Amino acid sequence: MSVRIHPTAIVESGIEIGDGTSVWDNVHLRGPSRIGRDCIIGGKSYIAYGVTIADRVKINANVYIPTGVTIETGVMISAGTIFTNDRFPRATTADLKRLRGSDPDEHTLETVVRAGATIGAGCRIGPGIEIGEFAMIGMGATVTKDVPPFTLVVGAPAKAVGFVCRCGEPVYRGDPQRAPDDTVQCHACQSAYVMRRGQLREVDMAPA
Repeated sequence: MSVRIHPTAIVESGIEIGDGTSVWDNVHLRGPSRIGRDCIIGGKSYIAYGVTIADRVKINANVYIPTGVTIETGVMISAGTIFTNDRFPRATTADLKRLRGSDPDEHTLETVVRAGATIGAGCRIGPGIEIGEFAMIGMGATVTKDVPPFTLVVGAPAKAVGFVCRCGEPVYRGDPQRAPDDTVQCHACQSAYVMRRGQLREVDMAPA
């Protein structure tokens, strides 16, 4: 396997890129950062230094990922998504006489997207957020707080409206906090889950 980098991409020193990864046109990768195996970095996307991206991550075009973001295995980040890392950003010092530096400081908050999660097109992800494994963020959502695993959120600010399967199909529609304690099964792939106390967890269906 080899790494494919479009000739218009800017790849700074200190970048680690795993085998099988493709970096498309006009991407800017700042170092040091790490991108895993078999990833796709879509055209015109920007990935800052201090970002970690695991294996088999798909990043569509025009995605902005600043310092302090970690993307785990198998995550989908759709076109036009913007991550942020500063809760109270200012261009200058309080007296307006000096530009503030761009290096990470005490105001820089870390964000993590757990394995298998999907972020829809045009989303805005606030600083200091954890998006749980296999969660799904609907297109255009503005995420201002943590998203639990397997949870579907939509809107601005984003609100939970159901649970989704590993394969992405909904398994429950409605407010997760009002979901009955029950078992559910995905109609598409037959994966089984338990809903309990507003959360979804997988059921091990392996024979005893």
